[in-house]
Amino acid sequence: MKPFARVFPLLLAFPLVAQKPASPATDSWQRLSFLQGTWAGSTSSVGSSGGKVTGTYTFTPELGNHILARHTISIEGCKGPATFDCDHSDLLYLYQDAPGQSLKAIFFDNEGHVIHYDVSTPSPTSAVFLSDASQPGPQFRLTYELKDAVMWGKFQMRMPGQSEWKSYLEWSGPKK
Repeated sequence: MKPFARVFPLLLAFPLVAQKPASPATDSWQRLSFLQGTWAGSTSSVGSSGGKVTGTYTFTPELGNHILARHTISIEGCKGPATFDCDHSDLLYLYQDAPGQSLKAIFFDNEGHVIHYDVSTPSPTSAVFLSDASQPGPQFRLTYELKDAVMWGKFQMRMPGQSEWKSYLEWSGPKK
């Protein structure tokens, strides 16, 4: 009887171990499902630099569906002055500190920038990433909005003491 008593608790726990983790397309991640996939992106101008970029980026669930990651896949076309960085690369990870908590994101790029965001979804086809205004330096806002099968994006900043957001980068493109 003792061997059964040792194995029985394991049998009860087995269904818990065998369950798949929630995917970003369920639960709180459902609000961001419109982002998932591979997207073309084309800018008309990058900030005051005069640069123009065409490329591809993707949003995919990673790490057992515990994060949603945005990766730049390729820069297909880039034109700008000699000082413009056509080799720019970055990563954006969306996550929750714990189930049921608000969504957050962290951004890294090859220039050493790191930006922490709080994430909101004002509509079923839009997401807003907002950095903390209490931190030193500018506040940043990143928005995505899906309109008529085209993803529109903006990266904006607001200097301390100002109320107006200024666009640094705006892009759009269809799903590939």
